[in-house]
Amino acid sequence: MDTPTHDLTGLFDQLGLDSAPAAIDGFIAQHSPLAEDQKLIDAPFWSPQQAAFLKEQLREDADWARVVDELNLRLHQHS
Repeated sequence: MDTPTHDLTGLFDQLGLDSAPAAIDGFIAQHSPLAEDQKLIDAPFWSPQQAAFLKEQLREDADWARVVDELNLRLHQHS
């Protein structure tokens, strides 16, 4: 059985966001760093649908969970 391979480009497509590499970098730069105690899924910049998608992926440890974790790490990093 093949395991789907997802990346940030695909995640941003799933979230309905611009998925160009420069747009992803810009999004991360604009919204980071998140406070240490701020959960990714509770960040104020997500629409309710986006937050629900992210939460579901993490809760279910779904195919997208690894990429959601990657985004979480990048948004919590200090430049």
